Amino acid sequence: MDDKHTPMVTADQINNSLLGRMGITLTHVDQESATGTMPVAGNTQPYGLLHGGASAVLAETLGSFAAGMHAGPGRTAVGLELNITHHRSARDGIVTGLAQAVHRGRSTATYEIIISQEDRRISTARLTCMLLDR
Repeated sequence: MDDKHTPMVTADQINNSLLGRMGITLTHVDQESATGTMPVAGNTQPYGLLHGGASAVLAETLGSFAAGMHAGPGRTAVGLELNITHHRSARDGIVTGLAQAVHRGRSTATYEIIISQEDRRISTARLTCMLLDR
């Protein structure tokens, strides 16, 4: 990662946020894409399936971090719209998310995020972020 595009977020800030509580781990972030993982355990609805809201949190996290990198120094990305389609469920293990840029403009950035488990697609999301001066 290029230092001039490194988001101003510390490990403590991540660990003490929703990301830490949900066990989300970022494995790659740049302007074009971001990847991360999240355990199913602890992120389920009462019937034992991965909660759709948990998938949405993973999707928005990955897209927002990539958009923040695209925004650059002195700027930040905030979610403007998130939509997500849940294709199948997960009961255990780890899910992986991959956010890929669809549009990287001056004032907005849009990412498609695929959440999967092994070779099975769990959810597909699209996130648009507004890029603002800090």
